[in-house]
Amino acid sequence: MRNYPYPLLNPPSFRWNAPKDVQEPKVHEWIQTLDVKEGETVDWSHFDVAILGVPLSRSSISASAASENPDAIRRAWKYFTTYNMEEDVDLTALKVVDLGDVRQHVTDIPACHRHIQEAMVAMRTHHPHTLPLVIGGDHSITAMLVKGWKEAHPDERIGILQLDTHFDLRSLEDNGPSNGTPIRNLIESGTIRGEDVYNIGLHGFFNAKSLKVYADEVGVHYVTLKEARKKGVAQVVQDALQQLSQKVDTIYLTVDMDVLDISVGPGAPAATPGGMRTDELFEAVLLAGACPKVKAMDLVCLDPYRDVEQATVKAGVHVMLSFLTGLVKRKNA
Repeated sequence: MRNYPYPLLNPPSFRWNAPKDVQEPKVHEWIQTLDVKEGETVDWSHFDVAILGVPLSRSSISASAASENPDAIRRAWKYFTTYNMEEDVDLTALKVVDLGDVRQHVTDIPACHRHIQEAMVAMRTHHPHTLPLVIGGDHSITAMLVKGWKEAHPDERIGILQLDTHFDLRSLEDNGPSNGTPIRNLIESGTIRGEDVYNIGLHGFFNAKSLKVYADEVGVHYVTLKEARKKGVAQVVQDALQQLSQKVDTIYLTVDMDVLDISVGPGAPAATPGGMRTDELFEAVLLAGACPKVKAMDLVCLDPYRDVEQATVKAGVHVMLSFLTGLVKRKNA
């Protein structure tokens, strides 16, 4: 399986049995996996979305088992149907395939990061019409995924919609390519412009003032959660999407699960009090999914080993499905 379905990917570590002719499938019965035999090629034409796991967390500033999140998310699919009652949307309108995971090295983080970037390039090469939905892993993976997109589409201007408690603008000299530096990594590498980053969800005592100073210097747009709630989180997200859509070719959505309040997201390693409610996050990603310029998404920083009764893992699945609800609305618009 060295070339499954192209190099640098491993098949999912387990597969759900999907009975045929199920009228109202659960999510695990709906998402497809590939059965690639030696010498065969995959017909990508009918897939709308490609799910990719990135089981990397050795690049976290603090100890984290976020590497276990891709499988935890997959195992929780069985709790969800494909029908979103609140929006009257059935996700079976989409064809979704689970590609498995990017291969990771046990100790060599730069090698892991190269594999992640190359995997995104491969996705954009083999099936550029599918929307990548990436399940991490820690936030360092975002820099490599966006760099991979830029390598595959060098003429595109890429914007970032970041839902996060933190700026993730720490110094690369002090922290290297860690989960505290992905946005700075992208700005300083010239992959994106500071003015094309929109961060929503910052709150409390969890960002150094020097990071705010840097954000202002490079033109990052940010709205604290307190400010967003005065206007309405959904409206602030919609405004950010509209502003980005006017100036970039592609919007990349990155959701750090520590944006949630610790009471509803205890499995995020950097979970804090004062964060978003789940309903606010679900609405935010639904709006992003409905935006035509949003062409890729990741969900990062969820440690299932720290979770309580799968609260954060189930919230993570709900985030994924809410985003896909928006994508169905986009297709039907």
